[in-house]
Amino acid sequence: MSKFDPISLEVYRHRFEGIAEEMGSALKRTSFSPNIKERLDFSCALFDAEGKLVSQAAHIPVHLGAMSESVQASLERIDAWSPGDVIILNDPYMGGTHLPDLTMISPVFQDDRKVPLFFVASRAHHADVGGMSPGSLPLSTEIFQEGLILPPVRLVSNGNINRDLLEVILRNVRTPDERRGDLTAQMGANEIGVNRLSELFRSFGTPEVVKYAVLLQEYSEKRMRLMIGGWPDGEGLFDDSLDLIVGGLAAPQLIRVKATVREETVEFDFEGSSPSGPHAYNAVLAITQSACYYVVRCLSTDDIPVNDGCFRPISVRAPESSIVNATTPSAVAAGNVETSQRIVDAVLGAMAFILPDQVPAASQGTMNNVTMGPAAPDRPDSFVYYETIAGGLGASPDTDGLSCVQVHMTNTMNTPIEAFEQAFPVRIVEYARRSGTGGDGLKKGGDGVIREYEFLEATRVTMQSTRRDSAPWGLNGGRDGAPGKNIFISTKGEKKLLPAQFSKIFRARERLRVETPGGGGWGKPNTDD
Repeated sequence: MSKFDPISLEVYRHRFEGIAEEMGSALKRTSFSPNIKERLDFSCALFDAEGKLVSQAAHIPVHLGAMSESVQASLERIDAWSPGDVIILNDPYMGGTHLPDLTMISPVFQDDRKVPLFFVASRAHHADVGGMSPGSLPLSTEIFQEGLILPPVRLVSNGNINRDLLEVILRNVRTPDERRGDLTAQMGANEIGVNRLSELFRSFGTPEVVKYAVLLQEYSEKRMRLMIGGWPDGEGLFDDSLDLIVGGLAAPQLIRVKATVREETVEFDFEGSSPSGPHAYNAVLAITQSACYYVVRCLSTDDIPVNDGCFRPISVRAPESSIVNATTPSAVAAGNVETSQRIVDAVLGAMAFILPDQVPAASQGTMNNVTMGPAAPDRPDSFVYYETIAGGLGASPDTDGLSCVQVHMTNTMNTPIEAFEQAFPVRIVEYARRSGTGGDGLKKGGDGVIREYEFLEATRVTMQSTRRDSAPWGLNGGRDGAPGKNIFISTKGEKKLLPAQFSKIFRARERLRVETPGGGGWGKPNTDD
């Protein structure tokens, strides 16, 4: 790689990361929805003129590994850029992941240049973007049922908001005031990113800033190749499955991956995975790539700056029209949240053949997605809420798994009960550790969570979850973690087991109890205990 001053390189790394972090702080402070301001379901990043990742904040893994696809799709579609532009998109087949994730991209110019030198981007999960059920994570069979689809289009042009487009967006959602607030917060976050990069240009000169963006990518690539080069060459093949219900029947979906480490590269080949189908668990290729990048980054023992250079030694092959490389018009609402988790499990399982003393057991393997809104579509003051629920982390060779945490491709926070109950006609009856659900082993898996909702008015609830039939697997003799459960509780206290995926109206005073999976154990249990 090119010669560089190591101190300046580290300083620029933190300058770039600091800009992304400041964008995220502004988005958190100014957003309207609990999903963004409380759960922090958003991500911010910086990209170079070619749409390659320069730096990111420590936000949501499934967002950040895929966001460069959004920038590159916008570069292909937008002919000319101007200062003050903001592009918005969510189309999974044009750089998005699933429709609730709205991405905004802003160009950064140096004063007299006509071509952007950088881009800043924010991606936030909006609680509703239309579709057939509140929360826009429906039991869909095609993407058109999932909400409003936005290819890369200008929401702001030369600093002027496209009011017609904004009104189209707001007319297609159930909570327009909340959406307006969150969209405005994203625009504000992007403006901060543009301003901070412009200040770097003025303070240190445009050539130096651009130079160190390139150097950081080269540096990360070199460090990643050296790290992978320290792994033994080898192959690992692993199968895992999603427990789905399609057309009222159990229809497990296979994810098969072959990992190959050779010299300073690693390849993941998903040949043999199930074809895409009439369900919401299809994932676009960007999600599959993101999950693979995440695993390799987690297995890295070095503090390598995360940018495009990290990903260059990693290649991903996935058959078209498969569950891990869906093509339009496949439904994808749950592919981003659930299939991404299972891809991580499968890739870790394959890597365990190559790095047996580094790979952890399976974590809960689901995000336990709960969306809810009024059962009556004409209810005044409509509400929509979305959250994921924590579970057990898989045990590692050197430590027990953590309990009651968000795992792998989600990195969100907990919505405080006080904030939840203040905003929505729902009461949290119980929120507790699901003790004893982590798999036993030399190192024990973490426990899952119990979260029980009581609905104060008739509410439509849609649940997208997995690991209700299959269990998070243990590794090297460790026991499996306990599968999760979704339970309906009537006003008389009668209980009924619900499927992993359902959409159901709960009447006033009825309850939903979600018991999330525990993580797998690692190593044979110590029989002397």
